[in-house]
Amino acid sequence: MELLPQAIVDGLLIGGIYITIAIGFSLAYGVMHIIDFAVGEWIMLGAFLGFYLHKGTGIDPFILLPVVFLVFFGVGYIFQPLIHRVLSGKRGNPVLMGLVFTFGLALMFRGIALTAFGFYTHSIPAKFFQGSLFFQFGNFFVTIPMIRLAGLIYALSITAILHYLLKNTDFGLAVRALAQHKESAGLMGVNAKKTGSYVYGIYVGISAMTGVIIGSIFSINAQMGADYTVFAFFVVVLAGMGYLAGVPWAAFLLGLVQSFFLIYLSPSYTLLAVFGILYVILLISPKGLFAKGV
Repeated sequence: MELLPQAIVDGLLIGGIYITIAIGFSLAYGVMHIIDFAVGEWIMLGAFLGFYLHKGTGIDPFILLPVVFLVFFGVGYIFQPLIHRVLSGKRGNPVLMGLVFTFGLALMFRGIALTAFGFYTHSIPAKFFQGSLFFQFGNFFVTIPMIRLAGLIYALSITAILHYLLKNTDFGLAVRALAQHKESAGLMGVNAKKTGSYVYGIYVGISAMTGVIIGSIFSINAQMGADYTVFAFFVVVLAGMGYLAGVPWAAFLLGLVQSFFLIYLSPSYTLLAVFGILYVILLISPKGLFAKGV
C-alpha cells in the first residue's frame, strides 16, 4: 500500500506521453480513415532528429520541439498524397490497402534507421528539467521527476491546442466535416485532399515531437517504433476509433496498467494485461470505452 500513490502518479505521467502518441493517430483516422502502422516509426525518426540536433547544437531538446514539428509536418504533407492515392484506388478495400501501405512504410523506415543509426541506444538529456519534486502525505511519499512532469504538461498542451483548433477555427470545421461525411463536406466546398495533407502533416509532426520527449524521459533506438505503434493502437481502439475526446482517458488507463505491473507484478506481463483489458472492453462495448467510435 505504501507504493500505491507512487504507482498512480507514475501511471498518470506515463499516460501523458501516450496521449500525444495516440491523439494524432486518432485524428488522422477520423479524417482519412487510415490505420497508420508507421506511427511508431514517425516517433522514432523524430527522436533521432532531436538527438542529432541536440548533439550538434547543444540546445535543450524542448526548445528544439518546434523545429522537429516543422520538419516532420513537411514530411507528412509530402507523404499524404501517396497515401491518398492508395486509399482512393479503385481496387481492393481502402482501409486494408492503407494499412498494408503504412506497414510497408514502417518496415522501410526501420530498415533505413538500422542502417543509418545502428543498434545503439541513445538518450537526449534535457538540461531544463533535471531533478525531482518530493511530496509526503502522512506515511506516503511521492516522487515526481521534473522531466516526466514536463512531458505531461506537453501532452495536455498539445491536447488543448488541438481542441481549440478543431472547435474554433475554419480549418477545424473542415476537419470535423470530413470526419463526419466526406462526400457532403466536398459538396460544401471542403478540399478533402488539401485538408487531409494538413491533418497528416500535423499528426506526423506531433508524433515526431513526442519521440523527442520519449528520448528525454527514456531512451531511443532504431527498433523502438514497434512498441509505440502497439501502444498507439491500444489507446485509439480503446478510446473509440476516431473519437478524440476518449484518447486522454484511454491513455491514462494504459499508463496506470503499465505502472501497476512495473511496481507490483512483472513488466513482462504488461502487454498481456493490456490486450486482455482491450479484449474485455471491446466485448462489452465494440465502439470503445464511451461507445462513440467509428
